[in-house]
Amino acid sequence: MSSRHHIDDFMRGRIIGKIKEGRKITDVARQFDISHSVVSRLWNSFKTTGMCSRRHGGGRVRRKQISRKTVARRLRGGGLYARRPVVCVPLTRQHRTARLQWCREHHNWTEQDWACVLFSDESRFSLSSDCRRQLIWRESGTAYRPENIQEKDRYPTCSIMVWAGIRINGRTRLHVVANGTMKGQR
Repeated sequence: MSSRHHIDDFMRGRIIGKIKEGRKITDVARQFDISHSVVSRLWNSFKTTGMCSRRHGGGRVRRKQISRKTVARRLRGGGLYARRPVVCVPLTRQHRTARLQWCREHHNWTEQDWACVLFSDESRFSLSSDCRRQLIWRESGTAYRPENIQEKDRYPTCSIMVWAGIRINGRTRLHVVANGTMKGQR
């Protein structure tokens, strides 16, 4: 018999039956063309356990190899989608309190009041990596949950600073700041 083939349960039963009839292990091995050691181990196993069937699951558990596309398809089927995380600078409790207070002070302003206001901001564009290629798996409508937000470094290197503002009826020009940040004196 060729090597590395398992003996089926029917053949095992026949071998055990022949040995129980009183035949020698060597004669049974020769009759079925199986090595003496295999028949001997089968007989010893039968005497110990009382069963002649082969035990399964003795080796390493085989894992299926699946592709990234399969994983993505399954996640989409479960309602999860690959999206870039929302990037923000983390706000402290003080920041939140100040913003809430400002909103409460200005919630009843008229359009004329807002016409006198200029919202301005400065922004730094950095040459350093910002990890915007990183994707996260999330459900639709959950972009602003804390677990889906990626915090970024406040002080990146190798960058250029720009400043601009908006008001109720237009916007300012974009100003490139040569060095440093915008101060109240500039």
